[in-house]
Amino acid sequence: MNHLQTSVAPNGTHYRDLNRNGVMDPFEDPSLSPAERTADLLPRLSLEEKVGLLFHTVIETGPDGTLLERPGNISKSGTSAVVAHKFMNHFNVHALGTPRQAARWNNAIQKLAESNPHGIPVTISTDPRHAFIENTGVSFNAGHFSQWPEPIGLAAIGSAELIRRFADIARQEYTAVGIRAALHPTVDLATEPRWGRQAGTFGQDKAQTSRFAVEYLKGFQGDSLGPGSVACTTKHFPGGGPQRDGEDPHFPYGREQVYPGGRFEEHLEPFRTAIANHTSAIMPYYGMPVGLELDGEAVEEVGFGYNRQIITGLLREKLGYGGVVLSDWELVNDNVVGDKVLPARAWGVENLTAAERMQKILNAGVDQFGGEECTDLLLGLVRDGIVSEARIDESARRLLLVKFQLGLFDNPYVSEDEAAVLVGNDHFRAEGHRAQARSVTVLTDGKADGSRLLPLSDKPRIYVEGLDPAALGSTGLPVDAPEDADVAIIRLHAPWEHRQDLFLEEGFHAGSLDFPPGLISRLAALSKKVPLIIDVRLDRPAILTPLAQFAGALVGTFGVSDAALLDALTGRILPCGRLPFELPSSMDEVRASRPDVASDTPSPLFANGHGLSLLRGADAA
Repeated sequence: MNHLQTSVAPNGTHYRDLNRNGVMDPFEDPSLSPAERTADLLPRLSLEEKVGLLFHTVIETGPDGTLLERPGNISKSGTSAVVAHKFMNHFNVHALGTPRQAARWNNAIQKLAESNPHGIPVTISTDPRHAFIENTGVSFNAGHFSQWPEPIGLAAIGSAELIRRFADIARQEYTAVGIRAALHPTVDLATEPRWGRQAGTFGQDKAQTSRFAVEYLKGFQGDSLGPGSVACTTKHFPGGGPQRDGEDPHFPYGREQVYPGGRFEEHLEPFRTAIANHTSAIMPYYGMPVGLELDGEAVEEVGFGYNRQIITGLLREKLGYGGVVLSDWELVNDNVVGDKVLPARAWGVENLTAAERMQKILNAGVDQFGGEECTDLLLGLVRDGIVSEARIDESARRLLLVKFQLGLFDNPYVSEDEAAVLVGNDHFRAEGHRAQARSVTVLTDGKADGSRLLPLSDKPRIYVEGLDPAALGSTGLPVDAPEDADVAIIRLHAPWEHRQDLFLEEGFHAGSLDFPPGLISRLAALSKKVPLIIDVRLDRPAILTPLAQFAGALVGTFGVSDAALLDALTGRILPCGRLPFELPSSMDEVRASRPDVASDTPSPLFANGHGLSLLRGADAA
């Protein structure tokens, strides 16, 4: 149900009387420009309303599309507490129900927002939710949405047109349920093989990443923001790939970002492109630069979100960016969830108080605090004269402008019926399935006698591990024993060290890229009984050197269902993937490589761009 109610001005214009004064004020006039409406609304707002705009945190839904009026699994407060009492109106939604329930929830929260003094609509944002990885700190499994490869898999296909098509479909599905802001794309360069965020990137190449960023932004935002757009937050400025030892700065041990190869400018390239193509927002990373100089001046060794040289000096002044800067999550306060704690990512400023951190973030040039709802802390800073109201106005103006550009003030509601029909429809799902199969990257293909295993044909007897036998369908006959099989299909996940002491830690794959020796030995013995097709899910690179010695065929995947993998292995949908990053030959070479330099191991097992064709058995054109 659409809850939109409008009034009619004397000139016949339909408008929403958001402040309920019986007059079409300029900010309510749909014929005026977003800038004119913003200029009218901002001085009308109370300090509390303006401060509420500067916070953007997690929100959770109640059952059957209702509002959750208690703390959730991660969210700290009930919905009315943050919307009606703290005047917050930017929220990152986590779990969603069916499309109908998601639309119903959006309409309920927009109705609640109407009760505030100026009825500022809510902007719902999301991390990526169209692929496979389920990690509360990064992305969500597609669920009811159409399912596609991870962004790194889209990059493996190498089609700019497909990137735009994906972004356009995701935009349609988002807007159908009321999601109007994307906390993506991630345009970091995947130059450190161990870093755990590579699945969300477009790979290691700066030119390809920049090219794909343009298509991604066009697909979500259009040429400019409008009522059908999803506003994108490009991240993680100034490039989050060069992490020392590949550790992630979500965690204290991963806070250092280093540039031993002197490639800082290369990591900036995709952001220059995103700015030129009007990204709505930019998010700085958690990382703390170590030993970095810009224009002959040492950069303060504090997290990028606190860093005035990076946000104001580089992003605002040198690169000319005038849009929203949204901090990454929880720079001010620790995050406590159940019995797990994740310290505030206050790298380099750990000894500052929460108020001092907040002041430093604002001084750096950030507009909005990600993952925080401590509006009282900012109100206190303003009332004590530490932060000026003019500084609050500067950020509030940028944030309001985006809401007006998106058309939220004129109609933030969506149709439950339309959402139920459009989201995850058969056509979108088929396109996602085809993209998954195309992204499969064939690394090797050849048995000991020189013959090829792929494409599979003639319905062989198949032994499987890590793959649902029911998915085989018409591909072949499942058998229980490898001795009875003509071929075996083994699906593995790229290795990682299992850590779970800190909140979110178990979801970030880090550490060695080596497979356990026992697994290698077992699979080598299995290969003596039956030819092996080994698929490795590459959410980051893996050391495949031992597997390549005995695998009949070796493939890499980047978010691919069992069914899509089988369509690729049989050639029903021809795989065309090419590696979006190099696969090193050993961990010794990884440890010796420079984190900011792409393809920096001397003798990789497979180079960036490698991929075989099932048609020709040679490097794909």
